[in-house]
Amino acid sequence: MTSSGAPTEPADFRTAVESLHAARIRPEIEVGPIRPPQRLAPYSYAVGAEVRPGTDDADEIPVDSTGSSFGRLILLYDPAGQDAWNGTMRLVAYIQAEVEAALAMDPLLPEVAWSWLSDALGVPPGETATTEASSPERDVEVTALGGTVTSTTSVRYGDIAGPPRAHQLELRASWTATGLDLGAHLESFCDVLSAAAGLPPAGVTELGSV
Repeated sequence: MTSSGAPTEPADFRTAVESLHAARIRPEIEVGPIRPPQRLAPYSYAVGAEVRPGTDDADEIPVDSTGSSFGRLILLYDPAGQDAWNGTMRLVAYIQAEVEAALAMDPLLPEVAWSWLSDALGVPPGETATTEASSPERDVEVTALGGTVTSTTSVRYGDIAGPPRAHQLELRASWTATGLDLGAHLESFCDVLSAAAGLPPAGVTELGSV
């Protein structure tokens, strides 16, 4: 089921969802609720994130995920816990970003992209999947981190808009949160999206409500 905010939902789940509203996200990234996947856990919630395209209209807000860099972060909650999670609260992340050809062909790109995530979550390189780690910059504590990084090239033919050849970076990962405050997890996820999109360091703005 999705989060409806109903009092019948477990208190821990409602607290975790509400904590996402307190995340501070840089203004170039638009974040909002999306439909979560079904049947993966008794309770779920999801947000989508997209890097705004360059525009002179600051009020223009993208309404879908057709941009060159976007992602989603899914919260899964099982009060009984799951052995593979090593906990009750699992976060599943997906990021896709278009990258330049030179970067796409770099054999070290997967390692670099994974380091963006592990650094954001405070997981040292080489740590085991069951090692609990925390970020020195944010109140983020995680365990059971795992995932994949894929670099692909798409070639367009015929009457299809866009450049004839495009390169994408995809990152899929999941980890278990050991606390109920997930705002910092969303901030870390957006840091990785920013790095994948090639955004320079910038200020932040309060998300307010997702």
